[in-house]
Amino acid sequence: MKTWKIADIGLFFKNSFLAILKGEFLLRLNIGRYFIHIAYTFLLFGLIIWFSLMIETTMSKVEKNKAVLKELEIVHSQKVFEVVDVSRRSSVEQMLGEMGSKVKEADKPATVVKR
Repeated sequence: MKTWKIADIGLFFKNSFLAILKGEFLLRLNIGRYFIHIAYTFLLFGLIIWFSLMIETTMSKVEKNKAVLKELEIVHSQKVFEVVDVSRRSSVEQMLGEMGSKVKEADKPATVVKR
């Protein structure tokens, strides 16, 4: 059995670091036969990260659209109120009077003209 010295540990780290830079670290550990499993695992991790980013993007769009929808509901309510307010007979007569129009509400019902 070989005894380890401090210099041997430094040499081991140096060789391991160089193997990592060259891309031979896993091959030196004899893990080459499991390469397809390792690649598959990294592919799955990449897909999980990508899906989570896509979900996060979609959720942020949903939140923005909710805020826009709430604002548009307020605008719609204001428009409906304005239309209801303007469509009252009393307010229509008042606005026509302010504009100087001589149009008034009919005294008698309209007659139907037959062909």
